[in-house]
Amino acid sequence: MGTFTQATAVTGQDGTFHADLDPQWAVGTKLHGGYLLAVLGRAALIGQEHPHLTTISGTFLVSPGPGPAEIRVETLRSGRTTANLRAQLVQGGRICLDAQLTLGVLDEADSWWAREEPVELPEEAACFRSPADAGGGFTIPLFDVVEQRLHPGNLGFAVGQPGRTGSIAGWQRLADGSDWDPLSLLVALDPVPPVSYDLGIPGWVPTIQLTAYLRRLPAPGAVRVRLRADDVVGERMDETAHVWDAKGRLVAQATQYAAVRLPG
Repeated sequence: MGTFTQATAVTGQDGTFHADLDPQWAVGTKLHGGYLLAVLGRAALIGQEHPHLTTISGTFLVSPGPGPAEIRVETLRSGRTTANLRAQLVQGGRICLDAQLTLGVLDEADSWWAREEPVELPEEAACFRSPADAGGGFTIPLFDVVEQRLHPGNLGFAVGQPGRTGSIAGWQRLADGSDWDPLSLLVALDPVPPVSYDLGIPGWVPTIQLTAYLRRLPAPGAVRVRLRADDVVGERMDETAHVWDAKGRLVAQATQYAAVRLPG
């Protein structure tokens, strides 16, 4: 098992970079969307004066496979407090992921005002660790590199009794023992399984678009993650993720637009 830093490593210069996409950061055979955004973020930070990714909005066009990929980065504007960039992940001559990014400076400051309270969860040991072997010959390699423990009350879908609350929550840690940072938080913001499982809608839920905000530097330790949906219509679903650090501070949030296959 490699580290997250190794899995998102890039080489290159002058706006053209190369990555070796790691098959461990996948759900089935599909590379994880948050992981792919983190690779783009890693490349975008190279050579920049602003040290942290603060926002990223990615459109997923084609699913890339593990192995070599090219990343093209263009600086649109660089100012005193922020830099705006565009990044594309290209594989086999096709643009797979197109993203707009904002760089800036994050710190550990508490909120001046906040509405969202940390999701309430049992202690980590009392929550169910998501296995890499999902059964039926389907594997989730991501759970070998991310330790996820779901709230016991959100596991009904696994026994054919989905809660239909439109919400799933749990703890997450990086299995390599490293602390979360603004890039790795992108993985936490795209949790598995999708909320559709809790709604009784099984099957693949491909992300069409995902926008993430990184709010502050996270404290060491596990993060709490809550994923919820507001509306499902026309075989499309929204998902909103919130992530709180060990100090109970909101460190990241995201909204994504995804496709679902509704029951007949």
